[in-house]
Amino acid sequence: MVYVLIYMGLYLLYSIPTLQKVKRLDRDMSVEERDGIVHDLPKRWSRGIMKRTGSNVHIKGQEAIPAGPVLFVANHSGDFDVPVLLGSIPKPFGFISKMEVKKLPIISGWMEMISCIFIDRKNRRQAVLSIREGGMVLKNGHSLLIFPEGTRNKGGALKEFKTGGIRMAKDAAVPIVPVVIQGTADMFEKQRLGIKPCDIYVEVLPSLSSAYIADKDVKELSIEVQGIIQAALDEMRIAA
Repeated sequence: MVYVLIYMGLYLLYSIPTLQKVKRLDRDMSVEERDGIVHDLPKRWSRGIMKRTGSNVHIKGQEAIPAGPVLFVANHSGDFDVPVLLGSIPKPFGFISKMEVKKLPIISGWMEMISCIFIDRKNRRQAVLSIREGGMVLKNGHSLLIFPEGTRNKGGALKEFKTGGIRMAKDAAVPIVPVVIQGTADMFEKQRLGIKPCDIYVEVLPSLSSAYIADKDVKELSIEVQGIIQAALDEMRIAA
């Protein structure tokens, strides 16, 4: 674990010049071109983190990710879900993060550059504003990832999906792409000390089109997406 933390810290220091460069990118660039440049280092950093845990990440289904902005919706097993997904999903995306992370130097700067949204779940008014901000990020052509459980399930049963993040896709008229992740809790949360190298499995499931979700009630849609992820997670666990 110490080795992983040292790598993370040193790489963040190494990234400072690149962070300054991407902040000065031409605003007239296309969203796709700009996101490709901005997300390159965070994706390499994430893959480097997972390599140093000794774990192997297996992903399938990524070839069916729709073009253009999407909302990825994933179950939240453990702390390493974000680097696993950042490093393995080819489409650039930002994600929803708790407000406390905004206080971290360097890493918060990178998160802002990749269009992450910071949310204070204890402040309902601020949380609503953050959800609206996320909708604008999607409308502006960037993709986002949410963990609608809100907190890690640590490899246990799925927690009830919150509707706020799901609403962003409906309001922005972008597809929802369910994603299942299995193994990160076995690697870290379920260990008494340190990290245990594991096989981690990611499956990108068929998307729900913007036309399909347009007339859906947000609560109904949230339940449906949770059911899709639960069914795929059950199959994944049986196969393992």
